[in-house]
Amino acid sequence: MTTRTLLMSLPLLALPALASADCLVEYKAKQDDPLRLDHGTIQLPACNSPEQVEADTRAELATRGWILLKVVSTTDAN
Repeated sequence: MTTRTLLMSLPLLALPALASADCLVEYKAKQDDPLRLDHGTIQLPACNSPEQVEADTRAELATRGWILLKVVSTTDAN
């Protein structure tokens, strides 16, 4: 199995866990020095207002050492 195939299959393994989330947020983020970019999803307890989703996503990513660039989309599971 190549590294590329493995990396492409990892999101599929996370789908059952993400299905139980109340709010899924797709985001773009970065780290500096050296520059690293990330495009991923995060689960939040609720999709309240767009401002609250952005603030919660920014705070969660900051605990992981990432800077939020953009919230791409949100999906409310309710």
